[in-house]
Amino acid sequence: MKERLRQLWQSRAPRERTILTVLAGIVIVALYAALMLSANRARPQLRASVLSLRADAARLDQLAGEVERLRAVRPPAASQTDLRTLIQAQAGSAGLASALVRIDAPEANRVQVVFGAVSFPDWLNWVVALNSQNIRLETCRIEALSKPGLVSVTATFVRAGRQ
Repeated sequence: MKERLRQLWQSRAPRERTILTVLAGIVIVALYAALMLSANRARPQLRASVLSLRADAARLDQLAGEVERLRAVRPPAASQTDLRTLIQAQAGSAGLASALVRIDAPEANRVQVVFGAVSFPDWLNWVVALNSQNIRLETCRIEALSKPGLVSVTATFVRAGRQ
């Protein structure tokens, strides 16, 4: 192949070889210029992208530090009182005791509660308060009542870490 190209080149007249060499040089310079122009056009967009990615990386580093800090924090100790008693007391302090129809404790760390007509926002706030004491909502059935904002609730709560 190399020999064939050399023969082709040698078969050309000296003037034709000069013209081909000059044309090849012009094509190479044009390609180089096109590549440089393309790179210069892309540079501002890439610079903005790099700045955005650096900001994202800094935010991720900050969030990673927050995750490590939160992992190091020990969760509050669960109350050792009877779960049924604790839930009943929390319902009373939240003002939901009047709506509490039934509370059963099939196991020491599992309690089922039934509310007749309770305000939905009040019930949600109560669940959040229980959650902060490591009492988790395991199952729940909520039915809307005819009066707006009131619901009937049957829920099962467990101590955190036990299912």
